[in-house]
Amino acid sequence: MAEQPTSPDPVAAEASVRGPGILYVVATPIGNLGDMTLRGIAVLRSVAVVAAEDTRLTRRLWARHGIETRLVSYHAQSSDRRAQELLARLRSGDDVALVTDAGTPLVSDPGGELVSAWAGEGGRVVPIPGASAVLAALVASGIPAPRWAFEGFLPRRGRERRERITRIAADDRTTVLFEAPGRAAATLADLAEACGVERRGALCRELTKLHEQVRRGTLEELAAEATADPPRGEVTIVVAGGTGMAPLGVHAGSGGPVDIAEGRQRVARLMAAGQTRGSAAKAVARETGLSRRELFMHEQEEA
Repeated sequence: MAEQPTSPDPVAAEASVRGPGILYVVATPIGNLGDMTLRGIAVLRSVAVVAAEDTRLTRRLWARHGIETRLVSYHAQSSDRRAQELLARLRSGDDVALVTDAGTPLVSDPGGELVSAWAGEGGRVVPIPGASAVLAALVASGIPAPRWAFEGFLPRRGRERRERITRIAADDRTTVLFEAPGRAAATLADLAEACGVERRGALCRELTKLHEQVRRGTLEELAAEATADPPRGEVTIVVAGGTGMAPLGVHAGSGGPVDIAEGRQRVARLMAAGQTRGSAAKAVARETGLSRRELFMHEQEEA
């Protein structure tokens, strides 16, 4: 009797026709649920499944925007089995969305391994941008940030923490970092010690929420305020960039004192970077010991 041909696997056949699925990386609100984008809502409604950091929190977003898509848990402690389940769905042709509790997955949030694995297989990864604590803090801080760096969460202690704070102090870019409210005062104090007590900063808490607050001042002032009145809720810290100058009137290259010509050049560089004449002269005078009046008047005469 002739062997009968086997029937093709209908799931595999369908997947071969429509191709692999798309992994959407969807930003969600950092506080105010009204900040969800229309495109984000449409994607979350259309995919086969949404992998969420905490399904209980994500259901609040579902209730607000009438989303009924199935949720599965996927977080930093999830087993490799869950990642493999999601990858299998993508291979079969299902579209999958990845969300975290707030903000964009992978930005100090889980999801990197899944995205890397799917991209490594040649799969399509589509970002759906939205609310961002980093950008919200930058624009609310009042600190110029034509160039900026994001540090995420600092290590709690040890050499790596000291080294990263030292790099922040030397960086001429504005720096944004996240911190737990209970550690904000200590981190601001460490930053003030490394950057200089007069370095400007901002502590932003509960961004986009009812009790949103932005505290601005020197790092020393912010550290003292955070000690006296500890912040609550989600905290983002913004640190102004350094000037690239050594403190206390010491020339970074030669180890000798800074002369007035070098001081005037530094004032000019700060003004070119966007500072006013007065603030630039004050900063150079503070860090070099040169006369603020002489630096300021010289720049006025040349203007």
